[in-house]
Amino acid sequence: MRLATLENETPDGRLVLVAPDGAYCASAPAPNLQAALEDWDAFAAAACSITTFPDSLDLARVRAPLPRAWQWLDGSVYPSHGALMDKVLGVDKPPVDHPLMYQGVSDTFYGPLQDVPMASEELGIDFEGEFGIIIDRVPMGTSAVDATRHIRLLVQINDWSLRALAGPEMKTGFGWLQAKPPCSMAPFAITPDELGDAWQDSRPHLHLRVSWNGKQFGDAFGGPMAYGFNEIMAHAARTRHLVAGTVIGSGTVSNENFRDVGSSCIAERRGIEIVDEGKPRTEFMRFGDSVRMEARLANGRTPFGNIEQKVVKA
Repeated sequence: MRLATLENETPDGRLVLVAPDGAYCASAPAPNLQAALEDWDAFAAAACSITTFPDSLDLARVRAPLPRAWQWLDGSVYPSHGALMDKVLGVDKPPVDHPLMYQGVSDTFYGPLQDVPMASEELGIDFEGEFGIIIDRVPMGTSAVDATRHIRLLVQINDWSLRALAGPEMKTGFGWLQAKPPCSMAPFAITPDELGDAWQDSRPHLHLRVSWNGKQFGDAFGGPMAYGFNEIMAHAARTRHLVAGTVIGSGTVSNENFRDVGSSCIAERRGIEIVDEGKPRTEFMRFGDSVRMEARLANGRTPFGNIEQKVVKA
């Protein structure tokens, strides 16, 4: 099942089911995605009975699948990225045996084609390609084994970052605020079965191709997560219930051979340059720059559609 949200001048948009070819859609048996997640079993049963898609899908009207959420929790579970960033930033974290996570802004998720306003070029504007999940209600104390059944949808995310603010905020020991503006989502939220064998151990086994101003920047593989999404979810639920509609991210997709496959964010490329050459050469984004992200299966199919956005001055 593939779902999309269309603009209808309400905060949560109008939910539609998307045809396999991505060109047509049908009205969904719920007004919006949040309502569907709060009664998922009934929604899914009704949605599965819809087999015709009478309406053309206008991508210009497509918003983020979940334009606003009760909660956005982002992880950092690709070891190659975390180790490099800690080295470059001079952050000395003690070793831990659980996923690293923070809670970010959730009241806005930008749509896949929406211009993204930023306050200043001097803040180090960066994109971050990730994968994510959207869940139904998860009771406090849910185990990783039981958490798997609460993963309802998979999404593709651009987690925007302001790097000039990220390092100083991290070093306070109190977490990010200004360094993390709202994220963006690709147009389609999909049920895990849409990935077939590319969804294994609660991990997405597909490539995330990132292009900056029309030039390919990275093509990292999503599989080598140190923790699966079920484990990330169980960690988050240790001391709280997770409400239906919580969005959880993987953190920047990264591989050990990042010098060969490229990176999913500019900070990682700059980190490589610092390690190899002593200083960074790659600049951060400027107003008017564009970024494109598309997750690809082995057959070339893009199950989430594409994020293609331009940075503009607020």
